[in-house]
Amino acid sequence: MAPTLKVEAIPTVKAAKRGVVTVVVKASLPSGYHANTNKPTEAYLIPMTLKWTPGPLEMTAVEYPKGTLEKYSFSDKPLSVVTGEFSIATKFKVAASTGSGPAAQNGILRYQACDNKSCYPPKNVPVSFTVSVE
Repeated sequence: MAPTLKVEAIPTVKAAKRGVVTVVVKASLPSGYHANTNKPTEAYLIPMTLKWTPGPLEMTAVEYPKGTLEKYSFSDKPLSVVTGEFSIATKFKVAASTGSGPAAQNGILRYQACDNKSCYPPKNVPVSFTVSVE
């Protein structure tokens, strides 16, 4: 059975109108598993992606974890992977049209988990937080 990536709840984000905020998604994989980074070293591997749906905030940049190069029996060359706990930071700007008060910002974190023998089908994990515009 494929391992599930756990994502910590994101605390409410306070933002000023036309302001800029950084939101950190903290995630973890069970011991013995890894996930491809956003820049896998092999074309057949599925990259980690974090996509945000349009909402009160507009994404300006996503910073993925650097990852480490690990050698596995199923690949001829080392793979760029994350293991254990890692974070993905997203920079947002507050949309000019956003009104005051709380609003939801939603996204999807897509990843492919593997163990030291094989990879599992990719999974999507919903990610969301509340932003309070002041």
